[in-house]
Amino acid sequence: MTHLFSPLTLRGTTVRNRVWLAPMCQYSAVDGLPQDWHLAHLGAMASGGFGLLLTEATAVVPEGRITPQDTGLWSDAHTEAWARIVDFVHARGALIGTQLAHAGRKASTFRPWDERSGSVPTSEGGWIAPAPSAEPFPGYAVPAEMSRHDIDDVVLAFAAATRRALAAGFDTVEVHAAHGYLLHEFLSPLSNHRTDGYGGSLENRARLLLEVVDAVRRAWPTDRPVLVRISATDWTPGGLTVEESGVVAGWMADHGVDLVDVSSGGNVPAEIPLGPGYQVPLARAVREAAGLPVGAVGLLTTGAQAEEVLAEGSADVVLLGRAALRDPMWPLRAAAELGIEATTGGAVHDGPIAWQPQHERGAWRR
Repeated sequence: MTHLFSPLTLRGTTVRNRVWLAPMCQYSAVDGLPQDWHLAHLGAMASGGFGLLLTEATAVVPEGRITPQDTGLWSDAHTEAWARIVDFVHARGALIGTQLAHAGRKASTFRPWDERSGSVPTSEGGWIAPAPSAEPFPGYAVPAEMSRHDIDDVVLAFAAATRRALAAGFDTVEVHAAHGYLLHEFLSPLSNHRTDGYGGSLENRARLLLEVVDAVRRAWPTDRPVLVRISATDWTPGGLTVEESGVVAGWMADHGVDLVDVSSGGNVPAEIPLGPGYQVPLARAVREAAGLPVGAVGLLTTGAQAEEVLAEGSADVVLLGRAALRDPMWPLRAAAELGIEATTGGAVHDGPIAWQPQHERGAWRR
């Protein structure tokens, strides 16, 4: 048995293997509602053998969307739309979680493939983005500084979205506190210049994140895990550091978080030292500082590389993004490369990884 294809139990939830799908925006929703594209996209990944799938950043309120085409969970209609996708993924033998998000000052932007970039004007269906301070992300419109009432409303919105995620049948929820979106904006001194109880010291800058975690944890069953994605560093002098992120992760453990999904950057333009597994040392540092399970993500491309990350104790799971887009059957391929025999015979719920019966004729066999 490899580390990669061994189960992981968090609270009362066991994930069959440690190859997880990273959240990746598809920018293809209509009024926040996931479409057939999302069913096909996530269904393919579930068929490919991922143990746990995380949805794209799913906004807890309409103004929390990165683009007008992002998914959401702010109404019962969204619950129903997600439920059919959750059921389809479960039928493939995988678990699925939703990433609950608020984009903050990076909200109301054009999709990556649109002809224009930056903020969508209000005259074209955009909105004024909220933020901890009225300072824009470079190239975007100036956001509105949030009042205490606005902050309280965000906490309530995360709790309400958590209850809808439960009704939709999700196995876990992940709080998005990375990549320059709202909760990361509060954490980073580069974007948070408040002088009240939500700005200044690290404890104050982490206050909103911990309030959100508490609200989510109260709304979520005690036998199911809560995850949080963080950017461990801003990669910029004066920004959030990995040492601070380790401290915050320890606080999150005390507040009921079960695993930290460790990414980096996104809050300000920065020189990021890209390379194979470039974020793995960040995951290891957070794991050692907080004593909490972590996920590693970022330019992990081969089964042997992913296995080494787990075997050396740098992380407890790996999350794949671009590699999964290139090959939705990456887990099945990696299992074959590592000598793990995937289950066949239609038993999609057995073993650490299984072939869908419709695909068994293409199985890699030793």
